[in-house]
Amino acid sequence: MIRIAPDIAIAERDIEERFSRASGPGGQNVNKVSTAAELRFDTALLPEAVRARLRVAAGRRMTQDGVLVIRAERHRTQKLNRDDALARLIALVRQAAVAPKARRRTAPTATAKRRRLESKRRRGTLKRQRTARSGADD
Repeated sequence: MIRIAPDIAIAERDIEERFSRASGPGGQNVNKVSTAAELRFDTALLPEAVRARLRVAAGRRMTQDGVLVIRAERHRTQKLNRDDALARLIALVRQAAVAPKARRRTAPTATAKRRRLESKRRRGTLKRQRTARSGADD
């Protein structure tokens, strides 16, 4: 079991692994060894709220069926790519497991209102002085 949050854990049997040949340079090895790792995880096992946040965070990595697909091919070995993909999967689910803090509406203070209006007054006066001066030059 991979512990994501106190109330969320993923069983390793729920993660499907596939390996294929990695793209890009790699010499003679690239055409022979399947080093790229692809992990597939069905998000139906997660709570609804986490799944909704995960859908937003995952973007194109989430299929229409709710399967999260992580592909890793940064490293030259299958094990390192698998570990990289698993770490990214865990990080993504952890990020989605944290509920965003609700925003509390606040009103500006009286001092902030006064400062804003004074700033607007100053700016308006400055602009009025500019137009008066430029009219006299013509």
